[in-house]
Amino acid sequence: VANRLDLGGKNLTVDSACASVLVALEIACDDLAAGSSDMVLVGGVDLHNGAGDYVSFTAAHALSRRGRCFAFDADADGMTLAEGAGCIVLKRLADAERDGDRIYAVVKGVAGSSDGRHLGLTAPRQEGQEKAVRRAYARCGLSPRDVGLVEAHGTGTPVGERIELATTTTVFTEAGVEAGSVVLGTIKSNIGHIKCAAGIAALIKAAKAAYHGVLPPTLHITRPLDAWDPETSPFVFLDHARPWLEERRVVAVSSFGFGGTNFHAILQN
Repeated sequence: VANRLDLGGKNLTVDSACASVLVALEIACDDLAAGSSDMVLVGGVDLHNGAGDYVSFTAAHALSRRGRCFAFDADADGMTLAEGAGCIVLKRLADAERDGDRIYAVVKGVAGSSDGRHLGLTAPRQEGQEKAVRRAYARCGLSPRDVGLVEAHGTGTPVGERIELATTTTVFTEAGVEAGSVVLGTIKSNIGHIKCAAGIAALIKAAKAAYHGVLPPTLHITRPLDAWDPETSPFVFLDHARPWLEERRVVAVSSFGFGGTNFHAILQN
């Protein structure tokens, strides 16, 4: 990309499993803040779904036997693999305004964490995920109370769903978020899990939701998992698109990768 577009800044590939794109996002934001670059391209590509991938994920009991991602549904039975590529352009806000660019969203903060010593490659840890989420809000000075939409990692794996829901519920409840006031969803219900490129799809969805003022639905949730309490949970699931009427629209994006790499980003229109 740097060769074809004749770019002169840093040119690097990030590999942090499913969290790769949000890791790249943090690197890009730090580079812009430091003045090392005036524009950065952040992208994700995953075109590798060979027979070996299906064998490995099947052996790990991670694939849906029905070929659908039933994220946050009681009948979720695993992920569906996908392929895709995407890219976003980042600038400092003042520069983008000066240049008359179309600004889809502003990255307010992004932060990460590790699960540290834990059970293994595919076993998520709530304490590790909470660290990333809390650090992101502390870094940008916003609160979960400001968020209207959470684009979850939400792969459709039962254990992962419960841990992620527990993580976000704990942090948002402690912040005083009212019951049913935040939409929770995942683009993986629409397009599947693009693995190391999953974050770019999530960021594009989040930015466009904030820009267009639309709260998007999540497919295949007919019976939410029992860890979700509709009476007390800060979150609600949508089965159809809904207008997002608030003047300030804040979206949170989570990416939790294999091996305990956790990242959380906050965007605003």
